[in-house]
Amino acid sequence: MRNMILALLPLAALLAAPVAHAQGGGDQAGVEMTVAERDAFRAEVRDYLLENPEILNEMVKILDERQKARTSQTDQQLVAANADELFNDGYSWVTGNPEADFTVVEFLDYQCGYCRKAMPEVTELLESDGQIRMIVKDFPILGPGSELAARAVTAAMITGGPEAYERLHDVLMTAKGQIADESLDRVLREADLDPDTIRPAMEDPEVDRRIDRNRALAQELAITGTPTFVFQTDMVRGYITLADMRQVVEELRGTE
Repeated sequence: MRNMILALLPLAALLAAPVAHAQGGGDQAGVEMTVAERDAFRAEVRDYLLENPEILNEMVKILDERQKARTSQTDQQLVAANADELFNDGYSWVTGNPEADFTVVEFLDYQCGYCRKAMPEVTELLESDGQIRMIVKDFPILGPGSELAARAVTAAMITGGPEAYERLHDVLMTAKGQIADESLDRVLREADLDPDTIRPAMEDPEVDRRIDRNRALAQELAITGTPTFVFQTDMVRGYITLADMRQVVEELRGTE
């Protein structure tokens, strides 16, 4: 409905405005229609649209295509301007094939239902392709539980390295219910991590620095929701199926 309204705005402006016409050759161009002429013109346009309503669908389709093209171009510019922070920050968890020359970045929140839904599909993409480097950016935006989880996995990375991060990442992404302080010790033990080590590390200023950098990067990229993916040069905002992921990768590889 919103796109239909946007598509009709230029038409509405045309019908509302006085329309110039030429009389007696080119010298009289710019003379406004009379009220009667304008009413007749409006009636003709209305009748034509009623007889050919499919034109409105064509207008909406063209508007959507133009908006997507503009958004894609803007996103590519944002990715290019922030490429070093995206792909080489030196602290984010890297999985898949670290030596691959095709990179996917995911901004995620551990309480995000669509992030959890996408996890097995992302895993299948990495395992079936074998030539993708995956970077995870913790971006807690869904409340205290999200913040708690992000601090825990960041502390796990600092104290135990990528293996510790991965174990906790997997547990958090499959945990049932909300993430809370009361259940954190159980989650940590399930990931084979010592709460007495992780909890103090969660207060390390380095944890704040890393999460703050992710938030600042998300702001630069105009990311407001999770999951958000960056496929090499293009950004995909929101959940995407495995089939669509593969299509994006194939298309972008074809342009390299």
